[in-house]
Amino acid sequence: MRRTALFLVALMPGLAATAPFERTEEREPCAGYAPLRRPFFGDTHVHTVLSFDAWGQGTRNTPRDAYRFARGEPVGIQPYDKSGQPLRHVQLRRPLDFAVVTDHAELLGETHICQTPGVPGHDSFICVLARRWPKLGYMIVNSQMLDVADPIRYGFCGPQGRDCIEAAAGPWQEIQQAAEEAYDRSASCRFTSFVGYEWTGNPDSSMIHRNVIFRNAIVPERPSTYIEDKTAEGLWRKLRSDCLDRENGCDVLAIPHNSNLSAGLLFRTETERGTPLTREDAQTRAQLEVLVEVTQHKGDSECRAGGPTADELCGFETLPYARMSESVITWMHTTPPPLSYVREVLAEGLLQQRKLGVNPFKLGLIGSTDSHLGTPGLVSEDQFVGHAAGTATSRLEIPILPDRIEYNPGGLAVVWAEENSRDALFAAMRRRETYGTSGPRMIVRFFGGWDYPENLCRSHAFVEQGYALGVPMGGDLPPLSPKEHGSGPVFAVYATRDPGTRGHRGTPLQRIQIIKLWEEDGAAHERIYEVAGDPENGARVDLATCQTQGAEFNSLCAVWRDPDFDPRQYAAYYARVIENPSCRWNTFVCLREEVSCTDPGQLASELEFCCDPALPKTLQERSWTSPIWYSPGHR
Repeated sequence: MRRTALFLVALMPGLAATAPFERTEEREPCAGYAPLRRPFFGDTHVHTVLSFDAWGQGTRNTPRDAYRFARGEPVGIQPYDKSGQPLRHVQLRRPLDFAVVTDHAELLGETHICQTPGVPGHDSFICVLARRWPKLGYMIVNSQMLDVADPIRYGFCGPQGRDCIEAAAGPWQEIQQAAEEAYDRSASCRFTSFVGYEWTGNPDSSMIHRNVIFRNAIVPERPSTYIEDKTAEGLWRKLRSDCLDRENGCDVLAIPHNSNLSAGLLFRTETERGTPLTREDAQTRAQLEVLVEVTQHKGDSECRAGGPTADELCGFETLPYARMSESVITWMHTTPPPLSYVREVLAEGLLQQRKLGVNPFKLGLIGSTDSHLGTPGLVSEDQFVGHAAGTATSRLEIPILPDRIEYNPGGLAVVWAEENSRDALFAAMRRRETYGTSGPRMIVRFFGGWDYPENLCRSHAFVEQGYALGVPMGGDLPPLSPKEHGSGPVFAVYATRDPGTRGHRGTPLQRIQIIKLWEEDGAAHERIYEVAGDPENGARVDLATCQTQGAEFNSLCAVWRDPDFDPRQYAAYYARVIENPSCRWNTFVCLREEVSCTDPGQLASELEFCCDPALPKTLQERSWTSPIWYSPGHR
């Protein structure tokens, strides 16, 4: 099998540039090794009882429980009865291939102190408050520590917060041990876990969060926190000094998320000093941040509704506010500032590359959940029980409305790799051969080159030729040869629907689009091309049963050449695959409650949302591939 892999590498430039991946850990070789790579589905954003906000909202699942859930086992969730037994249980219909527990580095020690009797600080006012009135404690601590520009540790943490910093060592060890126990090092390679945490910068409620993921078991002594390092540059310096520069095998990535709630601060074109980015600044960022979370529980971050292309699909799970503090003011609808959406950021990267020679925002795309229940991958609309955003913890009844109505179940990260091991998956993340989905497990391939044959979709060698004649998602188009000068790049995209599970059929596909971004005369531009399927196929949903109806596609494929290509312009292309309409999670809730809107005045207040005509009843699930980039210097 390894000999076959090396033979394919020699034949295929798209593989030769990236494979075989480096092995940095001792483990049994995976029996299932695919030289042309397979898609692995996972969740890189998961919180457990070790995160103060999750604990404050009633979560009791530990990192070990989260990994059990990811592997397919049931777990209990809040609320709990007086004897401590959960009143609800949840279970994935299909296990994940990988997951990362990313508990907040901030307050890791404080949470441990408040939860552990007998340790200094356990009987402090704030800990007693959090235990007795967890919802109130969560709100107070969140507003004082996680929602301000300059948080200061509580007095019970001791001088310079040393007691809380030291107390974080226990939970950090628990996170590492849980990841090691869950990792399948046998030849079966059924499940991969990574050690990680979330760096939760939230200056004045503007999210500049990053999920930090380590390649193997070699990790720093303690996580970096926003409390001690209050800028992204500070985080990157710590990741370099505590990991990359040690030359001990430690490797790491940081994944930004929720640019939609960052008020434009997550992807700044200035440094912490307020000066424009330099080439060195861009290189540092490009080395450590190669992926971005395009969708998750707290909204979709792909593109701006009402943007320059009048893209109607940009209204998908879009929040009507620019930062989290505005979410509590129901009448406030603010317009997010520039660089709040991933598409804008990808385009800005092209402008910066023209200016600096380096693209600081060369980002592959993934999705994840941001679950605060310790339930990675719980993304099915009909299974949605919330992700602990606003879940009441003082009651023993199960809430009818499981979450804020504008939130959603989140998405999944999909990684194309040779095998399900840490090294293989991490290498794929590093080269950006990834895509995100809003939940469904559709399979998507996306290749770019200069001379793909027009009949490639009818070829049994679609993938082989995709690699041999070009590059996969996340790559750079190969140099433009003299014979190709004057012709545009060609892209080959293929998608198959989520097959679903027994009793839960997946939704058919509707269309594939390619989104082109380019720079011209110092400005960023975008254009959307329909390349496969039919946006006017008449597909619809029976809201009385949530059964889908109308024309459908089980798979779609296209070979498309850019008709507007200018070899002098930096450009990026990504594919978006759209399903037929299906029911949104709130519709499933209303069906379970047997709500009738013929006399809405008789509805209980907690069910009034069911008859709100402004609230979407359906949605179109989707996936987004990592871009493929073109640089004029490649001539």
